[in-house]
Amino acid sequence: MRKALPVTTAALLLAGAVACSSNTSDSTASGKSDSPAKRPANASSAFSHIAAEVSSAKLSGTVTAANDPNHLLGRPNQYTSKVTFTDARIKAADVSGTEKGAVERGGAIEVFANSSAAQARAKYIQAVTKSMSALAEYDYVHGAVLVRVSHFLTPDQAAAYKSAANGIG
Repeated sequence: MRKALPVTTAALLLAGAVACSSNTSDSTASGKSDSPAKRPANASSAFSHIAAEVSSAKLSGTVTAANDPNHLLGRPNQYTSKVTFTDARIKAADVSGTEKGAVERGGAIEVFANSSAAQARAKYIQAVTKSMSALAEYDYVHGAVLVRVSHFLTPDQAAAYKSAANGIG
């Protein structure tokens, strides 16, 4: 039993190092910093910044480890904080039957430890939703922040979120 512990610990450390080293992005390759110091304190502060410019956005929830439907909050290489929001321009009939906090109702903001993790999450979401138009969404990465916006908004309406998010990541 004692001999297995060091091997198991070494294997876990090696797996963690491999996961971290494979998590690269275009921003680090281009010379931009991947430092967590540039990210907002949390998704709530990022939302406050965006809501100051997009008046139709209203906070609808703060995701915790206990209520996270994706079970990703705080997990390795996943978001460290997340909020959901509604957008008053989306018709209630379009989102009837969706759960509270669904991106379709407005959107979500996910904050990661670094930009590489945010970019990886955006790429994953786009890959999953590519062939399912009902799940499509606009995804904007600003540093360590991923802003996810409902496909029920027009491209111009969604672009307002992109513009408002400049400077938060």
